[in-house]
Amino acid sequence: MKSIMGPALAIVLATCGLTGAAQAEYPERPVTFIVPWPPGNLEDELTRIIADAPTEETGVPGKAIKRPGGGAVEGATFVAQATPDGYTVGSFVLDVPTVQIIKNVATYDRSTFVPVGIFLTYPFALVARGDAPYSDLASLADYAKANPVKLSQFGYDVIPTMETLEAARQLGFEFAADTPADMLDCALLQSGDVDLMATSMALVLPCLDSVKVLAAYADTPLSLAPDAKLLSEQIPGLDITLWNGLFVPKDTPQEVIDRIAQTASKAMQSEKAQDVAKNTGAGVYWIGPDEAAKRIDADYAAAEKLVAAAQ
Repeated sequence: MKSIMGPALAIVLATCGLTGAAQAEYPERPVTFIVPWPPGNLEDELTRIIADAPTEETGVPGKAIKRPGGGAVEGATFVAQATPDGYTVGSFVLDVPTVQIIKNVATYDRSTFVPVGIFLTYPFALVARGDAPYSDLASLADYAKANPVKLSQFGYDVIPTMETLEAARQLGFEFAADTPADMLDCALLQSGDVDLMATSMALVLPCLDSVKVLAAYADTPLSLAPDAKLLSEQIPGLDITLWNGLFVPKDTPQEVIDRIAQTASKAMQSEKAQDVAKNTGAGVYWIGPDEAAKRIDADYAAAEKLVAAAQ
């Protein structure tokens, strides 16, 4: 039978077929995941697990690239300027889409990025030496009103630091010192130079038996310190948790975002990713684009209040 399909219709159908094939083949070249922090952190380890997943599924190698600088602003700016095609993905901590914008230190705004999903909650906590004469925030406040207490933290723009200082303000005391440090580990705490650290539980694993956890900066009990009280239980309203997620530039096709999310979700369920959770106390999971967007909106509003209180 002679074909009755006209030339114009044939071109349209052929074009649609080619477009569908191109989308189905994503990624056709390596996907670059930008981690805007120095190597060795939890987001670095887990992002590398996500980056490896496309290699296993499609044969196309992914890669995680470190691009530190400016408190993550440099790496985030690089992603913001990338072509919105799914081949450049940012692995960003909570501060990037919230605090950095609120404080006007970012080169981007709230509309610059689209969340692909959230995959990590850092096991942050306020820890003291085991012989400290306080075991929670209330007893810390009572002690600190009459005695000097020195705090060390990762920086004033970091959410756990802001929450710690706000908790002290609400409880009516000030730290004798609150010094930023690059490494908040057992050696620093045991040196006696500081009394408290707002740090990750992963950094105090070697001395876990000889520290007290005064507050957990999480929304569920920490696996490494299940009896520790949550910060939000002790100071209602201080309920932001420090998370890390994947972001792409706006106008990235939804089908590409969905493909990245599907790959990342599967990667976070892998034995390798769950071993990270077990060994560090981190929360490792997957929250998709829609739920992630709602969480960012809520955290942005809460971060605005924290920043205002700190001024």
